[in-house]
Amino acid sequence: MLKQVLKTGLAVAALTAAAPAAFSQELVIGLRAGPDSIDPHWSTLGSQAEALRHIYDTLVDVDETLQLKPGLATSWEPIDDTTWEFKLREGVTFHDGSDFTAEDAKASIERIPAVTGPMSMTLYTKYVDSVEIVDDHTIRVKTKGIAPALPNDFTRLFVVPAETGTDVGNEEFNAGEAAIGTGPYRFVSWEPKGDLVLERYEDYWGEQPAWERVVRKEIPDDAARVAALLSGQVDLINYVPATDYLSMQGNPEIETFISDSVYILNIQPSVKDEEPQPITVNGEEVEGNPLQDLRVRKALDLAINRDVLVNVVLEGLGTPANQLMPEGFFGYTDELPQPEYDLEQAKALLEEAGYPDGFEVDFTCTNNRVPGDAVVCEALAQMWSRLGLTVNAQALNGTVFFPAAANEEYTMAMSAWGTLTGEAAYTYGAMVHSKDPEKGFGNFNRTGYSNPEFDEVFVRGTQTLDEEERRGIYEEASRIAMEDRALIPTVILQTVWAADADTLEFTPRIDQETRAYEIAPAEAQ
Repeated sequence: MLKQVLKTGLAVAALTAAAPAAFSQELVIGLRAGPDSIDPHWSTLGSQAEALRHIYDTLVDVDETLQLKPGLATSWEPIDDTTWEFKLREGVTFHDGSDFTAEDAKASIERIPAVTGPMSMTLYTKYVDSVEIVDDHTIRVKTKGIAPALPNDFTRLFVVPAETGTDVGNEEFNAGEAAIGTGPYRFVSWEPKGDLVLERYEDYWGEQPAWERVVRKEIPDDAARVAALLSGQVDLINYVPATDYLSMQGNPEIETFISDSVYILNIQPSVKDEEPQPITVNGEEVEGNPLQDLRVRKALDLAINRDVLVNVVLEGLGTPANQLMPEGFFGYTDELPQPEYDLEQAKALLEEAGYPDGFEVDFTCTNNRVPGDAVVCEALAQMWSRLGLTVNAQALNGTVFFPAAANEEYTMAMSAWGTLTGEAAYTYGAMVHSKDPEKGFGNFNRTGYSNPEFDEVFVRGTQTLDEEERRGIYEEASRIAMEDRALIPTVILQTVWAADADTLEFTPRIDQETRAYEIAPAEAQ
């Protein structure tokens, strides 16, 4: 593992502060995916947030290990059980020169529920009841009950000018007309599925980034992205495929950076009374939904050889997953055993459930969300064939997969999900809790799963301010969800970046984001 950590905090600060004067350069990055819109309230996708945080700031930020740190809010504290007070940074200007005030923060919080995008951002405002302006640089957020995780949710709360309102849509943002933030870079131009061009904002409130100009090139094809690096068309690429990573280890002209990530490939079995895509036996649609039977879901789980997925399919770039979050995250429990591979027990469970000869089922995945999603999808289909199932695996581009997933069109699907706040409330509230639009829970529950016991335990956790008590409650929720196979986690992914050797100083992030303003030229040492 090469140059994974920058020298020291002081050295980084000095380097970054000095860089603009000495290095007015362009940084070109080749990325697997870019934004789908320049409206920061349009979608929850990680590639969207990663790109747009160059233009817009969030109220709360996170470091490379997802620890909270100040953003546009310099501090935050609960002043009673249902009120959080946020002190806002003074002296901040938007790219049009106007001052950032509490009015902009309030308007941005209230804008999120009003924006209709493919993946609703209300995941981050579900606890908000109302916002009160105390003064120009203080807001108080009234919450729907106790909300200990509110600052975590606000790590994705991008701020736009208050006058943006809700009438301004994609057309104005994508043309740059409304793309006004307080971030380290100004918007220059964007071509959907192409280049996002940015220029340094000289009046940025934080440390000036090293690069005067940044071009983020969307290159979804893995081979093309690697070729772009090798030919010098780009300075850095993300999501290096496992096979290329291995060959790069022997190339002195290439430097690689590797990190664990928060992203887990999860299987989502629909447990609705009527499957979106029919499950058949010998060509005849079965009566009822086999996936409602816990024995069937356990059989699917037991038939997965996660060691093969990690060591063969992903060529070592991953670890087996037994929960929806990596170990050490808030709510991860040590009580759950590591996943086991037991094909005979899986067959016995399937027979006990009434399917001794298996069944035929469609299985839909992404093919460009994260490294390895398509090959893991195909490998799972082959593993389940040994169980006696006929699995019609189809890997789709995210632009096709996610809208259909949002419409709950898949009987069994798989995509990556990362607990980007570091706390269970983010993941379990979105994906496992019963659908409850009024409370803002279950907005990413695509399976129809609903367990009153889980819901009660989870909600109790959301209403518990004591940290250790809340941790224990979330661990109990983790155990219930995983024993129930609400979702079936497979592998935690690792991420690889690559650049020309000795040209960049780069710290990998576990959220997989590639932030240009956190990258410095090696020559500045």
